Amino acid sequence: MSAATPPWPPEHEARRAVLVLMVAYIFSYIDRQILAMLVGPIKADLGVTDFELSLLNGLAFAVCFTVLGVWPVGHWADRGNRRNLAAAGVFLWSLMTAICGRVTSYAGLFVARIGVGVGEATLAPAAYSMIADYVPPARRGRALGLFSMGIYLGIGVAIMVTGLVVQAVGNMPVMHWPLIGEVRGWQVAFLILGPPGMLVSLWLLTVREPARRDAGATTGVRYADVWHRMREEAGFYVNLTCGVSMLTLTFNAVAFWIPAHLLRIHDLSPLQVAFSYGPIMFVAGSLGILAGGMLADRWRSAGRTDAELQVMLYSALALAPLVIAAFQVRDAALAVALLAPLLFVTSFPFGAASAALQMVTPNRLRARTSAVYLLVINLLGIGLGSSAASFVSDVLLHDEQRIGDGVTAVAALAAPLAAWLIHRARPAYRRLTLTAAS
Repeated sequence: MSAATPPWPPEHEARRAVLVLMVAYIFSYIDRQILAMLVGPIKADLGVTDFELSLLNGLAFAVCFTVLGVWPVGHWADRGNRRNLAAAGVFLWSLMTAICGRVTSYAGLFVARIGVGVGEATLAPAAYSMIADYVPPARRGRALGLFSMGIYLGIGVAIMVTGLVVQAVGNMPVMHWPLIGEVRGWQVAFLILGPPGMLVSLWLLTVREPARRDAGATTGVRYADVWHRMREEAGFYVNLTCGVSMLTLTFNAVAFWIPAHLLRIHDLSPLQVAFSYGPIMFVAGSLGILAGGMLADRWRSAGRTDAELQVMLYSALALAPLVIAAFQVRDAALAVALLAPLLFVTSFPFGAASAALQMVTPNRLRARTSAVYLLVINLLGIGLGSSAASFVSDVLLHDEQRIGDGVTAVAALAAPLAAWLIHRARPAYRRLTLTAAS
């Protein structure tokens, strides 16, 4: 190790940092996913369609989330204090989630969701870069998989808590709370789940900002350098980013519309949905992303130079058949049972995908490259995933009861396309990993 290269942080410190970042990510997805269980109450109160509601989960959130993630957030994460950036973002999105619980119109909710997206834009680019400086490459896949478990833990918690709220107060038109005033039933979930995230932002401030592995190398780095790198290695970056976008689009369509599909087609109660789908997402999703990262690490240790992309490819190939089965069966018990393998497979590729990006991207470009990567996959995946499915059912089929057909159509198109794109990225990735190791 050269004198200019700092030693890796102690393993216990790295584990703690990954844990705190994962908890922040849990709250990120809690605040994103609240809407999924509130489709019915919000539609009834505000008089909106499935498609209009999906925009709150997609377009309103994704535009600011992705654009700010590239600049100025990516710029700051490559050159400034990443921990402080992430902590400020956690506080902001938690505050804006609570504000969602005070608005009384579709326009107000749309603006508040934009605010949530602004806050959440900070976490992933900063966290990816920090973890890459905390954890050596041999353990990075499982570390990023552990961080990304926050997605599935957060969704599971959001589904269970909002399910309890909908069951208890979802149909109450107006309540009166001390100091707050009038509160509608669907607003309660936002008011319960938003404020605790502010405490997480304080906890995040106790994590040490890690030394950059090539200290000083970020000086003078421009986005032009990122674009040049991505154009020069388009065979990897373009195919990987577009392939992950298709996986993300499918995941978001599945995750957001499962509750509505179970409620409408299988006549489950909100509580039944919450405590079937929620725990399955919590367990199967978390195990899937962790297993994918661990398998990628094992295959890499065994000498497979494209281990991470192999994990992603196998997931993409299995995805469409599982989505079609889960959303087309007419037996409620079987539909719920199929959620376990489906959610395991939807989560399986994402830890490996994050590791692949960090593996071959120079340190000085990591945060901003991650930000560009997230811009594309979130505009396509978050921005269009739930809306694409509701566009099929609302606009093409004119029947909200057929939201399951909308999700099926999205998966049938996007998952095979993801597999093809990831396969195309493999030769360039193999070459880049060999170059990075030399």
